Amino acid sequence: QLQLVESGGGLVQPGGSLRLSCAASGFTLDYYTIGWFRQAPGKEREGISCISRSGDSTNYADSVKGRFTISRDSAKNTVYLQMNSLKFEDTAVYYCAASSYYICVGYSAQSENARYWGQGTQVTVSS
Repeated sequence: QLQLVESGGGLVQPGGSLRLSCAASGFTLDYYTIGWFRQAPGKEREGISCISRSGDSTNYADSVKGRFTISRDSAKNTVYLQMNSLKFEDTAVYYCAASSYYICVGYSAQSENARYWGQGTQVTVSS
């Protein structure tokens, strides 16, 4: 079965950290640019980070820049999102998506043309 599976979400206090994983099953992530998106209740889905096929290029939304780090491990067929200094406003369901682009294009394009989406993992920042 070809799928992406996110994990690593949970409940964390403000200022805390989480590491999300996006693991591929049935295909290799090496052929895909991977984007992380999130959707908070009542809000539209937001693209927050991207890593190119090669891993040489990354991109971050202003809302997470300096706090989140995206990386990929080909051996584990997994992409990670390290989230530090978490804020209340980071509360959302987080999704990863694989698109066939070579580089990080705009999040709208990635979203519209993603070949695979994960099912999402809930991140809740609360005291």
